[in-house]
Amino acid sequence: MFRVTRRYRFAASHRLHSALLSEDQNREAYGKCNNPFGHGHDYVLDVSARGPADAAGRAVDRAALDGLVERQVIRVFDHRNLNVEVEGFTRAVPTSENLAVEICRRLKAGWGEVFPGEWPKLDGVRIAETPRNIFEVGANEIE
Repeated sequence: MFRVTRRYRFAASHRLHSALLSEDQNREAYGKCNNPFGHGHDYVLDVSARGPADAAGRAVDRAALDGLVERQVIRVFDHRNLNVEVEGFTRAVPTSENLAVEICRRLKAGWGEVFPGEWPKLDGVRIAETPRNIFEVGANEIE
């Protein structure tokens, strides 16, 4: 069994602000990330899949995975204001934790069409917001 991880990049902006909190609570919870004008990141996304090697010696068709990520993630998130331009964040705070969950959900939704067999399986996603802030979620942890 192999785990194959592909790396992708996209840029997006966001403001961390919850309608459920007061202005003071938002500033306390999110600090400088609560800036009313938002801020941006150059995200690094790792998508991992697992499976046995096929007859060609490959565990994952990398071109098929690239196409799925392009359609489900890059086109949706790249150079967007997450708070206003991405459906999943009109209600949820676009923290990197929530971003990882949303990306994983989107990949799971399109996975069976691209990979209709038993293998490969989506293993999870890892997103680096900065070199020090990295977030991971396993595909089995997402509904």
